[in-house]
Amino acid sequence: MKAIIIAGGSGTRLRPLTYATPKPMVPLFEKPFLQHQLELLRRHGIRDVVINLHYLSDAIRDHFGDGGSLGMRLAYSLEEAPMGTAGAVKLAEPHFDGEPMLVINGDILTDMDLSALVASHRERGARATIGMIRVADPTSYGLIFTEADGRITRFLEKPSWDEATVDTVNAGIYVLDPAVFAYVPEREAFSFERGLFPLLLKLGAPVHGHATSAYWLDIGSPAKYLQAHVDVLLGRVSVELDATRRADGVWLGEGAELDPTAEVRGPAYVGRRARVRKQARIREFSVLGPGVVVDDRACVEHALVGAGTVVGEDATLKGCILGHGCEIGGGSRLGSDLVLADGSTLGRGTRFGG
Repeated sequence: MKAIIIAGGSGTRLRPLTYATPKPMVPLFEKPFLQHQLELLRRHGIRDVVINLHYLSDAIRDHFGDGGSLGMRLAYSLEEAPMGTAGAVKLAEPHFDGEPMLVINGDILTDMDLSALVASHRERGARATIGMIRVADPTSYGLIFTEADGRITRFLEKPSWDEATVDTVNAGIYVLDPAVFAYVPEREAFSFERGLFPLLLKLGAPVHGHATSAYWLDIGSPAKYLQAHVDVLLGRVSVELDATRRADGVWLGEGAELDPTAEVRGPAYVGRRARVRKQARIREFSVLGPGVVVDDRACVEHALVGAGTVVGEDATLKGCILGHGCEIGGGSRLGSDLVLADGSTLGRGTRFGG
């Protein structure tokens, strides 16, 4: 089976982290986010993957190449202009092989059982099978109504609370027979959610839902991006980390250096070759990227610090996100809701946020 990852979005909700970095390349524990999706596919025996590209496409292609370093076979499909979710996948038709394929949105962190999703599609003889999850607040998603056997009867995008009589929503993960793309117009913007799936229902095609209780998160906003790191540290989602976990919940990358007087409390992550200096404090839910330096007496709490960033002495970071290569002046106080672009420099004693 082949998979197609829709990874062409510009990541506007994640700015400024995505000004110079495409969203699929934003790191999650030292790996590009897209790599975690590829590793999930590989765990389920899917090694042939087509990646849809648009925004800053060369950065993705240059990093992953043909996929050989991951033991996979990667191909690429380029959108010259945004084509919508279904339109983007239709552009990849030259890569179709006539067999059902798995399609996944490129901003979803999950450990869903993809093998079970594929098996459900085959057993039911569906033309399209939509992965579904249950959420506490369905008003921000696309609701899916099904019969007892899983056959979908109705879609409802962004419902009001009065309309939200079910809690199963579209997870952005599908198994699709390639024949359904005959209904997607050539080189026109067309979506799965509002275009293809409602049309298939109208035509009477067998469209089924597959509900799961697996972990699922759209990482498209800074708050959700930070939450993804917290959830990995808490073990709520299964991903592969290239680090060693101590008994106290602290993950250490290769070559990480902790001064004997530094305090590091788990769950936390200290990346490869990161240095935590004298009397520095790394508190719960902090993630230090590779090569980060946290200088003397600085404190990092519930914050993400990008690769190569230097946190000056006596600085305090709490609840913020720093891109890679930043320089934070000594004695600075950076609080919640601050997101710094890559390469940002803040002078000594900067104050921002709570």
